[in-house]
Amino acid sequence: MAATANAPGKAEMIDLTKLSPDQLMQIKQEFEQEMSNIQDSLSTLHSCKAKYAGSKEALETFQPDWENRQILVPLTSSMYVPGRVKDLNNFVIDIGTGYYIEKDLEGSKDYFKRRVEYVQEQIEKIEKIHLQKTRFLNSVIAVLELKQAAATKMLQAQQQQQAQAGTTSA
Repeated sequence: MAATANAPGKAEMIDLTKLSPDQLMQIKQEFEQEMSNIQDSLSTLHSCKAKYAGSKEALETFQPDWENRQILVPLTSSMYVPGRVKDLNNFVIDIGTGYYIEKDLEGSKDYFKRRVEYVQEQIEKIEKIHLQKTRFLNSVIAVLELKQAAATKMLQAQQQQQAQAGTTSA
């Protein structure tokens, strides 16, 4: 059974059946760590996507008659301060790492729409990588199980031969 290990820029064919169980275990552990990192990345991206989508939804709820309406303004994810809507066409948007931009309502909606689409594209790319690595990991596990089963059968056969040799000599 052969599998492809994808490294950035090159693909290498590995005949898994020629590897020792120790080598297979090491590959399995490395891929399990990579899979864990990929899961963490996907979780972070899904969280970002939800925040962008939430911001876009919040902008879509604004109504022209909301001028001077009292609202709660988020300072952090858990701290809000009271405020009033003064200008329904100018929004200050946090674009990350402490940078903010001012945009009108439609520009703000468009910004968040594009961010959601971009993050979704990244999620799809990483999910493809995750699927490839899952397939490879499953191949490694299958070969490892075959080798362990073969080793167990060999050990049992040796034990039976020893037991038969012991009964015939007695």
